[in-house]
Amino acid sequence: MIYELGTVGMVCPFPLIEAQKKMEELNVGDALKIDFDCTQATEAIPNWAAEKGYPVTNYEQVGDASWTITVQKA
Repeated sequence: MIYELGTVGMVCPFPLIEAQKKMEELNVGDALKIDFDCTQATEAIPNWAAEKGYPVTNYEQVGDASWTITVQKA
């Protein structure tokens, strides 16, 4: 199951905090698609995923200052 988390408009570190909270609710194997526009999160979210051992299955810039990343709970 893929869940979506829209954090566009939130300032850092809130996209990461919201992603951490949502990921706790998911089952192993589920994925979380996070849309964000905070430039600090372009490093913070992938770093957090790596620290937790969560695979990043998609990561792309979708606008001038907006990104999407999909992280799988492992």
